[in-house]
Formats: sequence, C-alpha cells, structure tokens
Amino acid sequence: MSDPELRYKTLLQKLQERGSRLTSHRLALLHLLAASEGHPNAAQLFEKLRAQFPTVSLATIYKTLALLKEEGEVLEIDLHNDSRYDGNKPYPHPHLVCNRCGQIFDGDEVACFQAADQEIEARYHFQVARSQLLFYGTCKECLEKNP
Repeated sequence: MSDPELRYKTLLQKLQERGSRLTSHRLALLHLLAASEGHPNAAQLFEKLRAQFPTVSLATIYKTLALLKEEGEVLEIDLHNDSRYDGNKPYPHPHLVCNRCGQIFDGDEVACFQAADQEIEARYHFQVARSQLLFYGTCKECLEKNP
C-alpha cells in the first residue's frame, strides 16, 4: 500500500484538475480510498462514510468512483454481480478471488500480465483500453480450515 496521505493528495489533485466539487463527503471518501487496504464495494464505502456523515448519498459514492476511474486513479474489479474498487493500486494487475470467503488478493508479482497487453496490441492490432485478470479459487486460509 502506498502512503495514505500522498495517495489522498494525488486523488484530490485529480478532482481539482477536473473542476469537481470538493464536498466534505467527497473529501472523506478520498481519505477512505487512500487508506483502504482491501477491495471495498460502493455499499461498504457508503456504510463507512454514513457513520460520520449521515446525509451522504450512495450516488455521491458512485459518481466520485466514476470520476476517479475515468482519471485512472481507481481500478474497478468487475465480479459479475458486484464491483469492487482498488484505490491504492489503480494500475492493471491480477486479482485472486476466493470462492469460499470472498476475499480478494492482489497478484502484483505476476510479471507476465503487463506483457500480455503489449502482446495483444502487437499481435492483433487491438488497442487495449482496460484489462482485468481474475483468478477464482480457494485461498490458503480456507484450504487450511477445510481442505
């Protein structure tokens, strides 16, 4: 994870450059994303913010995530029936999804993933705008509990 304060400043700068409104709700969401260690969905972010800001709307969460995604500062992980967001590692990288507990792990060390986009572009003359690689399986903790 990157330094949360530095990450917050980067996210804030992107919204400022766009001329976006910087409401207290939006700033709190940026802090939450910058300090996030997992891959929360919009509802989880909403619940955390609602404890501090009872008037925050789910629409604010989705709009802010969409703006940050357009700026390349949030990576959306599409899990068919839900989207999760990675606010600390906005670059494409593999994710490992446990079928049992639902936890999502980053597969940052998989070096061939970065080369795949380049090979697809060179071989098929296909410009990749966004890539996502998900591996579904069982995590170590779940395997140890019940092989």
